[in-house]
Amino acid sequence: MSNPAGFVDDYLAYLLARASHLISSEFHAVVEASGLSLMEWRVMASLSGKDALSVGELADIVLAKQPTVTKLVGRMAEAGWVQRVDATHDKRQSLVSLTAAGQRKVKPLLAQARVHETQVMAEIGLAEVAQLKKVLERMIAVRG
Repeated sequence: MSNPAGFVDDYLAYLLARASHLISSEFHAVVEASGLSLMEWRVMASLSGKDALSVGELADIVLAKQPTVTKLVGRMAEAGWVQRVDATHDKRQSLVSLTAAGQRKVKPLLAQARVHETQVMAEIGLAEVAQLKKVLERMIAVRG
């Protein structure tokens, strides 16, 4: 006996969340085994390859509230993974960047994340994933 299609079976927001959860959870174990929390990983991955980001920009990227990211950045600075400096244009704004120790900590995880992404892409197909990424980027641009 088959169940008829329910509301969430073709609801875009659910499908996006479900796919993200399935793909992300596979990699979460790798992150946690490295000694980082998921939020620390998100912050470090977001800062990787960037000179610096404001706490507000980081909060937007890691999908968290600014006060949460401010506290997290403080703990990460104490651990020596990031540094925080006042922005030259606005002393109320902090700019955050990876330290050398932070870069060393996140570098192997970035490589593992790429391997994981490559495996996911191979299962789905490179052309389809490239198209999906373009559609998602457009959705973010339109809704963001």
